[in-house]
Amino acid sequence: MYSPPTQYAPRPQQPVQRWWQRTAVIVTALVLLPPLGMALAWMTRWTQGKKIVATVLSGLWFLIVLFSGGDDKGAEDDKVGAANAATASPGSAAIEPGKAAAPSAAPVLPNVVSMPFDQAEKALKGAGVAKVEALSVYTDVPLASYHPNWAVCFQSPDAGAGPADATLHLIAPGKTCPAVAGTRLHAEATKAPTKAPTPTQGDADGTSGTGGGGGVSYKNCDAAKAAGAAPIRKGQPGYRSALDKDGDGIACDK
Repeated sequence: MYSPPTQYAPRPQQPVQRWWQRTAVIVTALVLLPPLGMALAWMTRWTQGKKIVATVLSGLWFLIVLFSGGDDKGAEDDKVGAANAATASPGSAAIEPGKAAAPSAAPVLPNVVSMPFDQAEKALKGAGVAKVEALSVYTDVPLASYHPNWAVCFQSPDAGAGPADATLHLIAPGKTCPAVAGTRLHAEATKAPTKAPTPTQGDADGTSGTGGGGGVSYKNCDAAKAAGAAPIRKGQPGYRSALDKDGDGIACDK
């Protein structure tokens, strides 16, 4: 008896695979965009184990890229800070990345003591000083009208102060600076004090003088009293009619 041909069951139809479900696309996304790649991996028909492995590896890769990128930014900031420090003027702080440059510190006066005046004046004006006055360090030594080679003994204000009008006390070349400014080079001559005239003894016979003997003379009664000679009687040394106001023959009796 003839048997009918064997009937084969039709093969099940595979579902249509979207482009984002392809393995190549998902692997690329896991490498370049880990969050997107992990989401796509869990939307595929991969086994549970493959999905977990893909998620773990992609997450580790994402963390490595994230932290390495932060290190690169820090290195770049360090390079910027080093460049700022290299170009900053001496004494100024380096500019930190992302911060505005702080205003530069005010200039200060340099130390110009012992410099020739022309160099000292140039240094001070370079520091912002508008006016530089020159004086002789000795009060009895006039400053030469042309004094570029006179040396600076003292400066005012002192070095380190802010820029302001400066005064320099100068000394001639080859001379030594004194301890302080405004002194005299040559000692001032002092005069001996004048002593008050003292009574002098006249002739022994007591006939010299006006109205009395001797050569003693007093300017007034105060001088006579100071000398302990008052009262003075007529004929005694120092008697004068001008001192005897009442004409009773006794001077400076009152």
